[in-house]
Amino acid sequence: MSVLVGPDTAPPPASAPFDGEGVLRRLLRRKLAVLGLVIIAGVVTAAALAPHVAPFDPNEQFFDGLTLEGSPLPPSEKYWLGTDLLGRDLLSRILYGARNSLIIGVVANGAALVIGTLVGVVAGYFRGVLGTVLMRFTDLMMAFPALLLAICLAAVLRPSLWIVALVIALVNWVQVARVVYSETRSLAEREFIAAEKTLGAGSPRILFRHILPHLTSTVIVYGTLGISTTVLLEATLSFLGVGVQPPDASWGNIIFENQTYFQSAPWLVFFPGIAILLLALAFNLVGDGLRDALDPTEGGRD
Repeated sequence: MSVLVGPDTAPPPASAPFDGEGVLRRLLRRKLAVLGLVIIAGVVTAAALAPHVAPFDPNEQFFDGLTLEGSPLPPSEKYWLGTDLLGRDLLSRILYGARNSLIIGVVANGAALVIGTLVGVVAGYFRGVLGTVLMRFTDLMMAFPALLLAICLAAVLRPSLWIVALVIALVNWVQVARVVYSETRSLAEREFIAAEKTLGAGSPRILFRHILPHLTSTVIVYGTLGISTTVLLEATLSFLGVGVQPPDASWGNIIFENQTYFQSAPWLVFFPGIAILLLALAFNLVGDGLRDALDPTEGGRD
């Protein structure tokens, strides 16, 4: 399963503090970004209302949920998306699985943004021995394949919802750190920063009043694009059996549990797979739209 965002996905260079109202107006002029927002809103709403809209308990095994031969049932009037290998309603499990996938995506990506931004800003502003050590450590982390490192960490730690989020955060912060480091170094050499230092401004004031506001655009774009990455990575880990553990549902472990029925009951893989792809695509569409809307050189490309 490939990751849709990487180090080549470069957001626009920061040159001005974040203008939320203007960005939102330019973003809403982009049809694909609006489509992504609609998909995200639909998934978030369905996940939040899962206890109220799911037709059944996601872990309830029904006596009539299997054929006489013990095979899953195809989509029907009672089970809209069919049942799984244990006779559980697939629609209910997908709705509840959306909650876990979104929680991991948001929490893991948020933690990765915090770690990456902190490392990048400190290394880029202070430089010297501290900056060299931090960036060499970042290079070391980037040298490991992210998926392999995540599997190793998840195997050592006891897999759970929060452990999976922590593992994903620990392997996803490096790209943010590298980009933030480059932009912080560029900003630190600007004339207005030199003027602030001449006037006696301390490092905390410069960092919080001048450096970080100019990095907001970059962090927002990477944060949006990064959620799709974390959702895909969580699905991959769960599919490999080191992510969210049954009976808790996630889109990845739904596919993992039912992969043996891929040929005889393809809906068990098709529906959660489509959910994963749609959500990842939606966040990428919004991220691309934000990147264009935040473009300071062209005022946002139409």
